[in-house]
Amino acid sequence: MTASRPTAPTLLPDDDANRALVENVHPRGWTNPSPAGRYNLVVVGAGTAGLVTAAGAAGLGARVALVERRLMGGDCLNFGCVPSKAILRVAHVAALVREAGGYGVTVDDPPRIDFGAAMARMRRLRAALSPTDSAARFRGLGVDVYLGDARFVSPDTVAVDGQELRFRRAVIATGSHAATLPVPGLAEAGFLTNETVFSLTELPRRLLIVGAGPIGCELAQAFRRFGSEVAIVSLDPRLLPREDPDAAAILTTCFERERIGLHLGARLLRVETGPEGKVVMFDRGRGEERAAGDVILLAVGRVPELEGFGLDAAGVRHERTGLVVDDRLRTTNRRIYAAGDVCSGFKFTHAADAMARIAIENALFFGRRKMSALVIPWCTYTEPEIAHVGWTAAEARERGHDVATFTVPLAEVDRAVLEGGTEGFARLHLERRRGRILGATLVARHAGETIGEVVLAMTAGLGIDALGRTIHPYPTVADALRRTADAQRRTRLTPGVRRLFERYFRWRR
Repeated sequence: MTASRPTAPTLLPDDDANRALVENVHPRGWTNPSPAGRYNLVVVGAGTAGLVTAAGAAGLGARVALVERRLMGGDCLNFGCVPSKAILRVAHVAALVREAGGYGVTVDDPPRIDFGAAMARMRRLRAALSPTDSAARFRGLGVDVYLGDARFVSPDTVAVDGQELRFRRAVIATGSHAATLPVPGLAEAGFLTNETVFSLTELPRRLLIVGAGPIGCELAQAFRRFGSEVAIVSLDPRLLPREDPDAAAILTTCFERERIGLHLGARLLRVETGPEGKVVMFDRGRGEERAAGDVILLAVGRVPELEGFGLDAAGVRHERTGLVVDDRLRTTNRRIYAAGDVCSGFKFTHAADAMARIAIENALFFGRRKMSALVIPWCTYTEPEIAHVGWTAAEARERGHDVATFTVPLAEVDRAVLEGGTEGFARLHLERRRGRILGATLVARHAGETIGEVVLAMTAGLGIDALGRTIHPYPTVADALRRTADAQRRTRLTPGVRRLFERYFRWRR
C-alpha cells in the first residue's frame, strides 16, 4: 500500500529560490515508501539532530526511517543559522563601507543597501545549501524518508499518514519553535519571529524587537545597519543575560553608538495599534513608557516541539521544558532516545549534532556515552562576536572550585589594534592549583572561530599550560589566549620563588 502524498508547505516570497528549497526539503511530488518489517531505528524529526542520527545509523548498515512533517533541515537551514548568517554578512559589509574613511579608503557616495537584493541573495544561498538536507539525498543514503505527521501509537510503533512503522529503537528529534508571550494586544497587532522575519522583502522603517537574547541582538544590529530604526524592549536588565556582564557591557556600548534604542528591565504591559503604528507599552519601575514601530519581532526564546506526537502512548515523559531524558539521552521508554532542542537547554545546531552521535551509539550499540561529558561552546554573531564555553566564575565557585580568572584586553593584542577591533577581551577561568580550564569568554571579531582552541583543550583535558605552549602565526587574535597563559604563569613567580632564582643566577655568574 502506498500512502498519499503529503502537502508541501509554501515559503514566502514564492520565488524561484524558495521553490527550489522546498523541492529539496519537502518535495511536492514525494511518495512515502511502504514499510516492510521492523526498523532498527525510526527518527522523528529531520532537523540537525534527526538528520545526523538517520545518516549515521544508515551508514552503519541499520534499517532507518526518518519522518518530517514540515521542512527537512529544520530550523537551522530554513529559519535560523543559514539565513541569519547570510544577512549578517551583508550588514557587516555595509558597516565596513561606512567605516572605510577611518582606514584611509575614500568612498565617494554614501552606501545604499538594496534590502530586497540582500534578502534574495540569502534565499539563493539557502536553496544552494539545501540539497545536503534533501529528501532525495537521504533516500540515496538508504534511509526511508516519510513526509507527514508522525504519531506514536504504542511504545514501539509510529503511525505516519495511515502507515505504521514498527521499531526496535527510536530517536525523537522534533526540535523547538519560537516562544510567544501572553501580552494583551500582541496577537492582534501581529508580530514576526525567526520563522517569518526572513520572508521580508521590504526593509521596515521602524523595527521593535522584544527580547535581548542572541537572536534579538544579532538581528537588531543587522537591521540597524540596513537602515531601520531599531529598538529592543526586554524584561532582562541587560543584553545577553547568559553572558559575562563585561561582554554584555561592550555590546551595549556598541549598540548605543549605532543608535539602537535599549529599553531593558521592562515589564511588557500591552500592545496597541494606532496612528503611531504598533506601540509596545512597558514599565521599568518609573511609570508607563512606550516604544513605537512598524514591525514587531518577537525573540524571547525557544519552546520544545512536543504537541501532536502521541508521547503519552509511547510512555515518554515530558515537561514544559522538554522531554525527560537521562544522561545517556534515553527517555522514560527504554526503546526511545532523544536529541537536540526537544530535550536540551543547549539549543544550538552544533549541540544537536553532538547529541545525535551519542544517541546513535547508545541506542544501537548499548553505548554508555554521556551528555554531561560534552564541552559545548556557543557564539552570538554580533560585532564584536561573543563566544563562551564552560562555566562562568560564579558557576564554578558554586560547584566548589577555587577559581582564578585571567583577562587580556584586545587593546593589548597586536592584530586587534592593527584591524581597529580593540573592543573586547579574552577571559579564562581556571582551577587555581591545577590550571584546569573551567570556562572562557572571548569578545572579538571571529570569536566563534577562535574559541575552538579552548574547546579542544577542555575536551582533551589539557590545562592552561597547553595554551601557553601553542604557537600561533603572528599576528592573530588567538594570541590573546596565549597571553592569558602568560598572565597565569606570572602569578607563579612569587617573591620567594624570585629570590631563589636570583640566588641561582648569582651562583651561575
